[in-house]
Amino acid sequence: MNGKAAKWLARRIGGSLLLAFLVVTIVFFTLHLVPGDPAVLLLSTGGAAPSQEQVMRLRDKLGLDRPLIEQYWTFLSGIVQGDLGKSLQDDYPVASEIALRLPRTLELIFAAVIIGLAVGFPSGVKAAFGHGGWFDRIASGTAALLMAIPVFVVGTLLVLAFAVQLRWMPAGGFTPFSQDPVKHLTLLTLPALAIAKGLAATVFRMTKASVLDVMTRDHVRTARAKGLTPRRITMRHVVRNALSPVVTVVGLQIGTLLGGTVLVEYVFNWPGLSSPLIKAVEGRDYPMVAGIVLTISGLFLLINLIMDLLYAVLDPRVRP
Repeated sequence: MNGKAAKWLARRIGGSLLLAFLVVTIVFFTLHLVPGDPAVLLLSTGGAAPSQEQVMRLRDKLGLDRPLIEQYWTFLSGIVQGDLGKSLQDDYPVASEIALRLPRTLELIFAAVIIGLAVGFPSGVKAAFGHGGWFDRIASGTAALLMAIPVFVVGTLLVLAFAVQLRWMPAGGFTPFSQDPVKHLTLLTLPALAIAKGLAATVFRMTKASVLDVMTRDHVRTARAKGLTPRRITMRHVVRNALSPVVTVVGLQIGTLLGGTVLVEYVFNWPGLSSPLIKAVEGRDYPMVAGIVLTISGLFLLINLIMDLLYAVLDPRVRP
């Protein structure tokens, strides 16, 4: 790696770290501005009315009676050391809870990305080469419909169709892959399809637009004039040059997938990050909410950094 490339990479990494710091700051102070005292909520479990002395003791134990800036500094220091604190609800380490559930969420997203690309990219190429034909019209209409329907609605419809009516698949749940691989993949299918619908539609539209644009460029017309076979023109000159915008949009869409996964996991009872996040928001569990949001944001920034590097590989014009 030359010096110019190293500086470019350092700028990208530095920008990502700055954004991560801003996310941490915004999330921390936003959570602490939400009305409601976590100590009161924790002591009120079961309908009990806690005394002021009990509330004060718990606030002191949890560190909630310290100045907000001091709490913020403690939280930042913990993140630098890899410590996200402990849950206010069950005193369980936040990092351990995230480490347990994050692989399940990432598996769901990975499966959705594979399905979205497998459906959206070849469909977009086919629609572009048959622009205005029956396949293009049907695929474009289907993509518009999928983008308009919320992800949790699609998840509910999939459950009604394949689990309730046809009884081909279970409605939800989770089984470890090591215990029963077939059942694990079966339970993974419907939630992955629900998440993939938006990505597949977006990839289809971007691929179609990109291929149509590339097909009008001079180098493609020159290749045709030279008598190259349609297959070679498609694979070497059209599809390859149409990949860059698709890579960019996939990187951006992964952020949407991370957000949509929370709803889909709830619908299908998939034990990812959604359950602790919802529980933490309801209980004003600041460390847990901040830890999960920080993890999701960090993943989004990391994926976009990888997409930037991949974009530079695919398009020589943006290389440093």
